[in-house]
Amino acid sequence: MGSSSVSLAVAVGLALVFAGLWLRDRRRLSRLMDWLSGPADGAPPEVGGSVGELGWRVQRALRTREQETAAERGRLAQFLSAIEASPNGVVLLDETDGIRWLNRTAAVHFGLDPQRDLGQRITHLVRAPAFVAHLQGPDNGAELMLPSPRGGATLTMLLRPYGDGMRLLLSQDITERERNDAMRRDFVANVSHEIRSPLTVLLGYVDSMLQLPLSAAERERALAVMHQQAERMQTLVTDLLALAQIEGAPPPSVENWIELDELVRRLQNDVTASDAGQHAVQLSVEGRALLSGVESELFSAFWNLASNALRYTPAGGAVDIQWRLRPEGGGEFCVSDAGPGIAREHIPRLTERFYRVDASRSRATGGTGLGLAIVKHVVQRHDGELLISSELGKGSQFRIVLPAHRVRALRDMAAA
Repeated sequence: MGSSSVSLAVAVGLALVFAGLWLRDRRRLSRLMDWLSGPADGAPPEVGGSVGELGWRVQRALRTREQETAAERGRLAQFLSAIEASPNGVVLLDETDGIRWLNRTAAVHFGLDPQRDLGQRITHLVRAPAFVAHLQGPDNGAELMLPSPRGGATLTMLLRPYGDGMRLLLSQDITERERNDAMRRDFVANVSHEIRSPLTVLLGYVDSMLQLPLSAAERERALAVMHQQAERMQTLVTDLLALAQIEGAPPPSVENWIELDELVRRLQNDVTASDAGQHAVQLSVEGRALLSGVESELFSAFWNLASNALRYTPAGGAVDIQWRLRPEGGGEFCVSDAGPGIAREHIPRLTERFYRVDASRSRATGGTGLGLAIVKHVVQRHDGELLISSELGKGSQFRIVLPAHRVRALRDMAAA
């Protein structure tokens, strides 16, 4: 056989080999492409060679991408959960102010449905003119205050740019803050008024004593009035300090036990000294006990109720002060008076600071308007309840009910 024949045979053989390899790799590549065109969630086909290596590398890249995507979804879910748990409302708006997403708080604030209203323009759903003008105005970071569309609440609203042409609408319910601010303003105004009144009287009498030649009787009368007004201011300051101390003190311990007998003894002494026999006072104790809490606070609550009864009951009237153990547990301190009584519409507001049913009568009797506020705070701190019942012309009844875990009957202590 000649050299040309050998060369041709070799060429044909090589061509057949390369053709076989090409066909094999083609089949392998076809199987790999079929796997890639499917879900690609299983293992790549075992085809071997460079195509098999390519399949393994593709699978590893897909798994890495899936893990990163799952981690990103987890972070997004955590972020959305945090926004859902936020006390502030969050609404994501697109370029046309359409709602892309909102949390439940925002749905409550603006009266929206988290599912049904997606895609709707928010200005079609919340039509308050101030709200619409704020959304359509320049994004200058200004905060808007407006009433909630659902009523009964006050909201603040803030717009912030987000992403490509979108905006975040942030809302906050400030109803409680506004109420507290109003209460604080009223409190300062009331304190200023209560102090200014006796100060005006004091200054008037001081000027009179400095500028006018008063007789001995006139000077004595002026000094008596000045002393009375100074005592009034001192009582007011004392009550204010007591209220501030009670509000700022830590919760009373349930392990600090006080003898009820000692509280009653102190109360009886103070009532006797203060009343000086002007009323028919009856004080009774049904069931000796230990009380859990702060002794000074409990005595202050008892004394405030008793002194109020003495203050508003006409001379010769009856005042009944009673302690008793309750059948279901706990104890009850009750003060009943024979005063003028209180109209039903005033009873819910009696424990507000400086609230008076009759301002002129309260000032005439020397009240500061803080006594029942102190009682309410003391009772709440000791897990109890203040109950008030009254009828015009038939007197009033004030009851402090303490729970069972704050009262320990002495018979139970002896058994233990």
